[in-house]
Amino acid sequence: MKKLTAVCALALALTMALSPAAHAAEWADPAQVCYPSSVTQNEDGTEIRKFYDLSPEDDPTGIPRSDFEQDGYHYTLVDLLKQELPEHESRQHTETVTLESKNKDMASVLALLPQEKEFITDDGLSGTLTLRLDTVQVDVSGYGSSTRQVSATRSYPNLAGQDTQYIPKTIQDGGRTLTLQDVNWQTDNTGSLDGYALGDRYTAVATYTGSATSSYVKGYTVSADYTGTVSRIALNKTRYVAIFEGTPLQPVEPAADTANTAASAFHWAYVLVPLGVIAAAGGGIGIALFLKRRGELAEDGNGNE
Repeated sequence: MKKLTAVCALALALTMALSPAAHAAEWADPAQVCYPSSVTQNEDGTEIRKFYDLSPEDDPTGIPRSDFEQDGYHYTLVDLLKQELPEHESRQHTETVTLESKNKDMASVLALLPQEKEFITDDGLSGTLTLRLDTVQVDVSGYGSSTRQVSATRSYPNLAGQDTQYIPKTIQDGGRTLTLQDVNWQTDNTGSLDGYALGDRYTAVATYTGSATSSYVKGYTVSADYTGTVSRIALNKTRYVAIFEGTPLQPVEPAADTANTAASAFHWAYVLVPLGVIAAAGGGIGIALFLKRRGELAEDGNGNE
């Protein structure tokens, strides 16, 4: 009986030892995730560089290395560089600024451009940059148009009657075609020639109207360069540069069968680990029963003798 108790205790201890070991990988704490201090991307989107400035207490294993998708590209880590930052880093830097102006005269433009500006580069260097006057450019940013009404008058004297057939229906004025809009009739003094009455004569004062369209500048775009030295002090940090290479995403293929997807995503560890524990426990109990039966047979043999 004592032998059976000892064997059962051994089986129970084995089962308890297997359970935490089986789940150790599942519940292990991940490394502290690191976040980039700056990110740069080339013009065609095929490469992204993430800069990590880590202190001595930071663990570089926390730098993400997994693939990711962004702006129509699939990015894969191709290199992870380690750079020891100098105590003081500086370099020349040029920054181009662009802004809008309502006027193009230099006094108005310079009023928008301070002589000095503070800048911080993408990789964290900062400094005061100075305006380069020789780089200031002013370009028209766009045109607009406006339409206005115009009019002109014409007088047609010594007409025999108040009839518009004597009056032109359109005229040319300043390169524009104007259309007859109104007529004001005036009666001339009655005269005579060689004793014969000439009768009443008329003067027509005609008003013509039309439209004139003109264009104007809507505004100006001002651009200028600022140059100077940017720098920073590295506070005992190490820089890691994660270089990701991007490839264009392929068209999305039809989704797989839902049942197959669910089956492939099933975590078999949740089934296999308990089964392993049960099998281990069953093995221990089987051994205990075998030893018990063996003991009973041995006692029966001694009794028969």
